[in-house]
Amino acid sequence: MMVMVKLILAHLLGDFLLQPTSWVKEKETSKIKSPKLYLHVLLHGVLVYLFVGNWSLAIAVLLVHFAIDTLKVYAQKETTKVQWFWIDQSLHILSLLNLYYFWFRPDWQNIALFETPIFWIYATAILFLTSVSGILIQVVLKKWSDDLVGLENDSLKDAGRYIGILERLLIFLLIIAGYWEPIGFLIAAKSIFRFGDLKEAKDRKLTEYILMGTLLSFTLAIVVGVVVKYLSFTSF
Repeated sequence: MMVMVKLILAHLLGDFLLQPTSWVKEKETSKIKSPKLYLHVLLHGVLVYLFVGNWSLAIAVLLVHFAIDTLKVYAQKETTKVQWFWIDQSLHILSLLNLYYFWFRPDWQNIALFETPIFWIYATAILFLTSVSGILIQVVLKKWSDDLVGLENDSLKDAGRYIGILERLLIFLLIIAGYWEPIGFLIAAKSIFRFGDLKEAKDRKLTEYILMGTLLSFTLAIVVGVVVKYLSFTSF
């Protein structure tokens, strides 16, 4: 397993710390003709060899990384760069996992991650807090959201959804860690950010809607955190 950690560390160093923005731009412009593309993948191979000491694995990582990066620079458009960033990183991590398994044949039974109750408890909780909760909140607040049609609401696209996901995950982690005090601070801070809108009568509906959504989001996160903490203690 430590070899896998070293492979991920080599990837993070090569793709982020040791890859200047100028290299990224040149790869996007010149694509397969870019010398920086070849220098970049060579750097990944060298890092793998330095960390793991296996030339054949280093060459395999180099070739696979080259294929994935080439696919990315040709497939992505100006409007899909964010999506292709996540696709690119996911493919790199999956390729490292497969190469690690092919070269070292680890005994996954010794890890037994997927057989532990705690894994399934946390996986279910995280899925609920990130995807399911947002849909539930939209359904509960549907009759009030219809009243907001026509009101001015300049905001970043999907910003509210991601803010909700982050705040629920943060509250969940605080409860699991046993820190309840910061949760009250988060509720107060979120309310203060919206308090200024109450000065404008036309924004009152929007403010009340956001506060209801916030409190519902916080409640779901707290309930899930308490349940998961209880199940974590009782599942062993």
